[in-house]
Amino acid sequence: MTFGRLDAISRIPLGRTPTPLERLPHTSEALGRQVWIKRDDRLGPALGGNKTRKLEFSMGEALEQGADTIITVGAVQSNHVRQAAAAAARLGMRCEVLLEHRVRKPGNLYLNSGNVLLDRLLGANLREYDKGTDFEAAMDEIAGEVRASGGTPYIIPGGASNPVGALGYVGCAEELLQQCEAQDVAFDHVVLASGSAGTHAGMAVGLRASGSDLPILGIGVNVPRDEQEAKVWDLACATADYIDRPGCVSRQDIVADCSYVGAGYGEPTEGMNEAVLMLARTEGLLFDPVYSGKALAGMIDYIRAGRFTPGQKIVFLHTGGVAGLFAYADILAID
Repeated sequence: MTFGRLDAISRIPLGRTPTPLERLPHTSEALGRQVWIKRDDRLGPALGGNKTRKLEFSMGEALEQGADTIITVGAVQSNHVRQAAAAAARLGMRCEVLLEHRVRKPGNLYLNSGNVLLDRLLGANLREYDKGTDFEAAMDEIAGEVRASGGTPYIIPGGASNPVGALGYVGCAEELLQQCEAQDVAFDHVVLASGSAGTHAGMAVGLRASGSDLPILGIGVNVPRDEQEAKVWDLACATADYIDRPGCVSRQDIVADCSYVGAGYGEPTEGMNEAVLMLARTEGLLFDPVYSGKALAGMIDYIRAGRFTPGQKIVFLHTGGVAGLFAYADILAID
């Protein structure tokens, strides 16, 4: 690999890689641009998604440290929590989950269907908390409970978004560049959902450490632009240091457009609804309402507004999350 440092870091294979890199013919025709997709929704396990790449390194470190219990946090319909629960089940570990109530006026489907149903099926122990809880302290408290009962805990932050987890997307960046060479395609932009920052930061580090200047547009799904870019930048710097490539990413490399969030995290928007329906009905692809759906809406709007110019090739990183569709079945506008 380009990153010899990655080969020396503990990693547990959980997903099916490389994930496909495919052209979207109908979307390209409809939008007048060459649009491709990197299918990280097909990673697996338990319906897959981007967190699998991160968890390969997180779980590798957990096992290296002798852990038998993982503790992690996410929103009620967290894709990360589902994938962490699946990884724990596969590796014979316990999974303690802190679920944060972030969405206003959640319905019964949101609270019990989609990812929540799968979390329970996968054997995770779910604990519910109010928005704004000090989750670092709460996870430390649960870690103390695990130790008191004779277990060995390992804490994974939300989204597995720390330098260890971000390594998954350092590797994904290299995988994408290898596929571009093999398929003789050169892209002008990468578009991805930017949330807990690990995917965005890891891709930025991976591309720049490989010598690629391919621009990344992150579409924010939660906080304002300044806050999101600062979060991604800080994690990118820490990740670059972790693989002994300090300074490979510049502040100008980190771009997050957070104007497609709508009323808030997990709150549907018209653009998201249109984008999800468009790709389902023209390409047979499913996107979630919280992350990939809003990022897709942002990409489509950029194309329609001429911010991606004719002749440019765009690759959209599909980060998965299809289970979330079921939690929004009573909210999505489907005609």
